[in-house]
Amino acid sequence: MASDTAVTTAPRLAGHPPLRLAGMSWSHFVNDGAANFLPGVLPAILVGLNLPVALAGTLMAALLVGQGLQPFVGLIGDRIGGRALSLVGLVGSSLGAGLVGWVASPAALIAVLVLIGVSNAMFHPQALAGVRRLAEKRQGLAMSIFLVGGEIGRGVWPVLAGACVAWGGLHWLALLALPGLASVFVLARCAPALPRRSMDATPIAWRRHIGGLSRLVVFCALRAFVIFAAVTLLPLMWSANGGSLTAGASLITVLLVVGVIGNLSGGWLADRLGSRVLLIATMLVCALCTAALVFVDGLWLWWLTAMLGIALFATLPLTILIAQDLLPENRSFGSGLALGLANALGAVAVIGIGPVIDAAGASAGFLLAAGAACAAALLAIWVPQRERAH
Repeated sequence: MASDTAVTTAPRLAGHPPLRLAGMSWSHFVNDGAANFLPGVLPAILVGLNLPVALAGTLMAALLVGQGLQPFVGLIGDRIGGRALSLVGLVGSSLGAGLVGWVASPAALIAVLVLIGVSNAMFHPQALAGVRRLAEKRQGLAMSIFLVGGEIGRGVWPVLAGACVAWGGLHWLALLALPGLASVFVLARCAPALPRRSMDATPIAWRRHIGGLSRLVVFCALRAFVIFAAVTLLPLMWSANGGSLTAGASLITVLLVVGVIGNLSGGWLADRLGSRVLLIATMLVCALCTAALVFVDGLWLWWLTAMLGIALFATLPLTILIAQDLLPENRSFGSGLALGLANALGAVAVIGIGPVIDAAGASAGFLLAAGAACAAALLAIWVPQRERAH
């Protein structure tokens, strides 16, 4: 079990927080890459298992709904301390990624996707709390750097997965397990061992927090729905129009990797504009971009996808920090609510995308996502604010 003094005993990198943060960001890169490459190869999997396109949303939900366990993992992580849950999560996400290309039935595929989702849920709460503990100062920047690793992973790995399938078939997806398994040792050296939460620690003040937390989680769930809808619909739309698997996956790369600009600039903008202005403005931009994707092609499709990514991810570090501020007694739990539970709710909503696009095409799905972004912009008026930096 970890103790307060355990934070200072990590081998070699104990006196180098920037290097440890870089190692944690790399671990986030390989974990989220392994856990989120499915959209890049989804058209090939649907063909390989002879599944209808209407099941696309169900498969994405199977992958993502496990993230709803993050708050409970956060509670356990706060209670036991250490970093073991993050390590186990990284191993599980990587092994699941390697198994995706070897399943022979829809039931087996769903089981593997659930394994990936649960493992991904185990990775994040302790890792997010560890980043804040490691940073001490400039926590917003540290959180952004850590999150950037995950966003780049989610953006790059669909293209890598598409390339693996194009070169050697679905079995070659097993190669994607290797980076994560090798990086377990990096995470073990770099992640701070969190102190255990004592049995007599201050309990969560639910009456004071529940209103603000509920509004924040719903906002994050609507944002998650827009993200998941976009990464599901873009490759399917591209493939339906005769485009290649690798190019369709590249649209996801543009959405998520260019979205890093939003990750890095969101905290700076929130300090100058205020968190509420940033939340409202970015979601309105998301609504406009998502609706416009229905009507454009060529270079405009790529430009709008990039703008959508920047707007979507500009608020991600901010909302995690707001959740941690609202629950200072259990920051891992707060992170799990804002990221995991919200993502799970968004994933459940994505199930409805399948029948919509089966009946009316991808354009109807994009318009549905635009409506969710408008609802998030309206809700942002009542989301708790973070104090602006002076």
